[in-house]
Amino acid sequence: MAVRAQHLHHALRSFCLGAFALLDRDVHEGSEIPFAFEEHASYGKPALYELRPLVRDYVESREQRLLDLEDARIAVDELRREPAARIFARAHAGSRADEAQALARSVLFPLIASLADACGGFDWQDDIFERVYADLEHTLYGESRLYTAIAPLIGVSLGQDAELGDGIRVRRCELGELANHWPEARNLLPRDFGREPDQLCVLELARKLPALDGDVPDGAAELADAVTALRLATAGAIAAGPVMFETLDLRPYGIRPVLPIAATQPLGEPVRLDQLRAALALRLRGQLALADTDALLGDALDRWELSLFQGDPFRTEQLREALSALLGDGDGAWAAAMRATVLLADQAADRAELAAALRALARGEGCSPTAVDGVRRALVETLLNGDRAALVPALDETLVGLRARFDRAPLRLVVG
Repeated sequence: MAVRAQHLHHALRSFCLGAFALLDRDVHEGSEIPFAFEEHASYGKPALYELRPLVRDYVESREQRLLDLEDARIAVDELRREPAARIFARAHAGSRADEAQALARSVLFPLIASLADACGGFDWQDDIFERVYADLEHTLYGESRLYTAIAPLIGVSLGQDAELGDGIRVRRCELGELANHWPEARNLLPRDFGREPDQLCVLELARKLPALDGDVPDGAAELADAVTALRLATAGAIAAGPVMFETLDLRPYGIRPVLPIAATQPLGEPVRLDQLRAALALRLRGQLALADTDALLGDALDRWELSLFQGDPFRTEQLREALSALLGDGDGAWAAAMRATVLLADQAADRAELAAALRALARGEGCSPTAVDGVRRALVETLLNGDRAALVPALDETLVGLRARFDRAPLRLVVG
């Protein structure tokens, strides 16, 4: 390997040699590296079990002793002279962290842990250090960095990966992928994750960031929007979380909670995410940004999503208010029911059934399955239309006969 920063290479090699000597001495004096007992569940197959050494925890528990090494001070000083290393540390540890501590926790300790993992302990091997150091240099001096956030997804089964746009997708969870970075992940997953057909997927956000940008996406908010889009597109009892696992440049970055409304599983049944529904969820996720500038649309979405977790009479009230905010335009829930009927139904028989169900909802007389699905579909159509302010008068023109029919946004999307 052509070393780009010889001074940094020398300083980090010296630090790693000193750290290995200290850690190996502790092992010989009776200290034990802790292990995690990891279960790898697989649907339809026997579970596999693995003892995984918690090398990172072992290293971090000796943080202060490692920082007291003279070679550690020299290594931190060399890292301070590298703008790329300082930006990298700030991105990993946050802008409020002490710079020396941030450099140690984002560069030095992960370097020791990766080296120990590759060596199978604390027996030094030059060739392995060169390979691990090469990966570090590639990360520090690369043109971009990669952020990922992964959350377990329940309530949905999948035939093939489903792209939801902007680096977000639904995919099958690979055996042991979370445990590779987080040995404690097993205790943070849904109880039957990996065992049931509707608990085999993850929701993933992967995005390249400018190398000199220390900010990362708001993974929790973006994954929550994706869950909302999936619920709208499928009417399924879908939830993500309860936590998401973040990496930056393929290194552990954090474990953070998913927003509660996305992490709570609604009432209902699991669904299968086919190509048509995935394409619809893709379009809806992009359109959810309309709620940022349309308060009534945002209120309708919030109330609809809250209704997924409630029983009557609270569910009826939430759906009634959601419909009124969406299409009422100040005229109340009855007018919203009539507009939604024109929006959603073409045939007379369908309109009669839907109008009766939505009028009963508007009167607060309970919500039938037809009304429940009608509010969801009205939200879908309004989001696909993209201009709620122009949609309401167009529906009124249809109601009074100024239009022969209302041209709805196509739900039968062409899927390649």
